[in-house]
Amino acid sequence: MGLLTVATAAACTSLAAWLWLTLAQGMFWRTDVRLPPRTAPAHWPSVAIVVPARDEAAVLPLSLPSLLAQDYPGAAGIFLVDDGSTDGTGALALRLAAEQPGLPLTVLTAGDPDPGWTGKLWALRHGIAHARTAGDGEPDFLLLTDADIAHEPDSLRELVSAATSARLDLVSQMARLRVVGFWERLVVPAFVYFFAQLYPFRRINRPGSRTAAAAGGCVLLRTETAVRAGVPDCIRQAVIDDVSLARAVRRQGGRIWLGLAERVDSVRPYPALGDLWRMVSRSAYAQLRHRPVLLAGTVAGLTLVYLVPPAALLTGLAYGHAALAWVGGAAWLLMAGTYLPMLRYYGLSPALAPLLPLTALLYLLMTVDSAVQHHRGRGASWKGRTYARPSDA
Repeated sequence: MGLLTVATAAACTSLAAWLWLTLAQGMFWRTDVRLPPRTAPAHWPSVAIVVPARDEAAVLPLSLPSLLAQDYPGAAGIFLVDDGSTDGTGALALRLAAEQPGLPLTVLTAGDPDPGWTGKLWALRHGIAHARTAGDGEPDFLLLTDADIAHEPDSLRELVSAATSARLDLVSQMARLRVVGFWERLVVPAFVYFFAQLYPFRRINRPGSRTAAAAGGCVLLRTETAVRAGVPDCIRQAVIDDVSLARAVRRQGGRIWLGLAERVDSVRPYPALGDLWRMVSRSAYAQLRHRPVLLAGTVAGLTLVYLVPPAALLTGLAYGHAALAWVGGAAWLLMAGTYLPMLRYYGLSPALAPLLPLTALLYLLMTVDSAVQHHRGRGASWKGRTYARPSDA
């Protein structure tokens, strides 16, 4: 079998894959999944906002004031858990609260995590436990939000309205990430695009679906559901804690919802490729359950789906093989077309759409690097903590 024949077969397989992804993978490429229809509840439930924070002094002035300024008609309070910070995160939080009166802020310290716990989940455990006993009664809802997430003033009100109107146990929004520098523009929208491809939002939001995921930066969770599911104890080792959390809630029969944010933004900068590389590679191999066979399948899949189309088009043009060029071009066109809505959501130029194969190649290399680091005993790492073999609970 000649080289061009093999290349044509690979290109045809890639085109078939793109037709299937476009039409049968939960319309993952659409960006219109926003908060469901909602009305204000007759009685606003109480909410505890739990913020795990480890060395977040750089971003806290951009995020914490947005929580303090929440325009929420019911009872609400903020519990920031200083997770062993060395940059004065806790003191800065108290100073920001003093400068901008708003929702009450409590700063806690969790201490070093017990064996078998990731740092973030240990901090959440401490914050949730304190929030449940701090007031007159335990809160109706928990808003679990990262320290780099900024909320519009009506964010909490809209999240609660969505949860009460649709009787949801978990409402999560994928925060709009920062896309200022070149590498952020190239890599960040694709991160959300790939996530939605793996976990189509429409499929997640369908009652009875087996697909479950959440976005860890912004999760509104019913307290009684968290207690019933044993959260966060049941996912204490999870590096990909948001997906694990959603699975735990769904296993208990809880109704979950995930969509793109309208009022929630991440302010964390990733100015250099190395920053984005570390962000992706620290958990990529955990997503594959640390299994070499899944890694090999992922590398093969990314190559076939994302790298073959441009290679087929260029090879076909170089060798005058019209069929190969047409098939590769059609697959590349479908790929770019499904990426356009995400670029529009981020307000970026459509000229970035044809560069998705390059971005996919970067993600492939990040995933391989994640596996290499794991097998060197470094595992997932975050701000000085390393988790050699986390569980994908």
